[in-house]
Amino acid sequence: MSSQDSSDGQQCPLVVVGETGFQVSDEVYTVTIGATVPTGFENTAAEEVQEKIGANAKISKDRGRIYFQITTDKLSQVHHLRSVDNLFVVVEEYDNYQFKDSKEETLEDLQKLASKLPWSDALKVWNMNTTLKKKRGPHRQPQGPRGRGRGKANKVTLETDTMQTETIETDTVVTDTVVTDTVETDAIDTVETLTTQEEELELEAPTADQGEGAGGVRTPALEILGEQQEVPGQELGAKVLKFRVTCNRAGDKHSFSSNEAARDFGGAVQELFQWKADMTKFDIEVLLNIHNVEMVIGIALTEESLHRRNITHFGPTTLRSTLCYGMLRLCKPQASDVILDPMCGTGAIPLEGAIEWQQAFYLAGDNNDMAVSRTVNNICHIQKKRRDKGSISGLPIDTVQWDLCHLPMRTSSVDIIITDMPFGKRMGSRKNNWDLYPSCLKEMARVTRPGSGKAVILTQDKKCFQKAISRMGGLWRKHHTVWVNVGGLHAGVFLLKRTLGIFGQIAEDSREGKESKPHEEKPGEERKKE
Repeated sequence: MSSQDSSDGQQCPLVVVGETGFQVSDEVYTVTIGATVPTGFENTAAEEVQEKIGANAKISKDRGRIYFQITTDKLSQVHHLRSVDNLFVVVEEYDNYQFKDSKEETLEDLQKLASKLPWSDALKVWNMNTTLKKKRGPHRQPQGPRGRGRGKANKVTLETDTMQTETIETDTVVTDTVVTDTVETDAIDTVETLTTQEEELELEAPTADQGEGAGGVRTPALEILGEQQEVPGQELGAKVLKFRVTCNRAGDKHSFSSNEAARDFGGAVQELFQWKADMTKFDIEVLLNIHNVEMVIGIALTEESLHRRNITHFGPTTLRSTLCYGMLRLCKPQASDVILDPMCGTGAIPLEGAIEWQQAFYLAGDNNDMAVSRTVNNICHIQKKRRDKGSISGLPIDTVQWDLCHLPMRTSSVDIIITDMPFGKRMGSRKNNWDLYPSCLKEMARVTRPGSGKAVILTQDKKCFQKAISRMGGLWRKHHTVWVNVGGLHAGVFLLKRTLGIFGQIAEDSREGKESKPHEEKPGEERKKE
């Protein structure tokens, strides 16, 4: 069919080899890559794409996603981006898809759409990506949605239909911590999608005892993509690919649910390619991203989120590495900067900085001995990986246990402070934050260089933070705020700049943290007094 042909009218150069079912030529062409990023840091991710790949990224109206075009010879560079969580290649995108008012008509349209999409280039990119992953070495086995999809054979795990309104953050359904629904069905083979299980993709050709797909079974996708004749290598046996469809939907004007869209579109994809549905051990994951009238169909290029890259010893509030990268990039670390995380937790922030900005020096500390231990273990893990790859240089990072309100550091000795303050939920309490935040901000001001020092603070306890920073006008100036989603919580990343005020010579230094408690003064009354 015409939608599967290349631009010059020639059929796609596909041949059957190995377990993946087909292989492509070495031609270079342009494709669109989609990436999910921490919400609020879309512009930061776009800047990184421009800087490292030279591509202009488009920020989606659906928060937490960007799109950019690359030539296929740059595919490997995409996996080195530090600000993206998940990657996918775009099959087709619609800026104004006309959804019908009737649910039945809409789902019927989605079924018909599957056979009209230009799958060819996206599948070739997926195949290239599979080859790249083999070269990089084995990864952990993909598990699908956490804690689900491992039950009886007549159960199918589909994306949750939680994104009903504009106010719901979309990244709650695109990360590997997504909540999913388990739907009873008699037709399990109609709703799966694809993402490679690398352990199953061996370099050798499959033997007859390797299960379904071996023994010379022709992959039906080749016929759809234009390969009609018998081709050399077919006798080696082509693997019947396993797939699933994942639907991420945002908007409150749709007549259908995410589950229904994934089920019907997935059934049409299965009928089109004759792939086998498998929700947990899938080869390919087809993505159906819907945001109001926008719709993007894609094929996943990552098996698990890239944000888990640095951490092996997790704590109760471990930050995503991609979010840490965004916070670090806000303050633009320079060579020889001393960068401090006084509440390091598992060390996610200083680890990300030490890997990406190696010319600075990082200090990680915490008052909790278990947190310090986790940080040390995570640093040792990265050091070992670097040694295994032949790197002889260590990471410019040190770890200390301390009282974060009485840091064992000289006054005006730190260039940048980056930290995740306790939200008062899983760590600490809202009540304690009213004393903790002012004390911490004063101590941070003491050790930071006047005039040039910066602080990047992440907190969900915005009211307490705003109150504390309002009383620090002589020490800190709030310069910029990025609103982010952290595990479903609406939090703020605050960029502060240190004033020229000399610590110990201004009124803010003598105020006790307890004076800023909300029941003693209202912000308006305080401003009048000052």
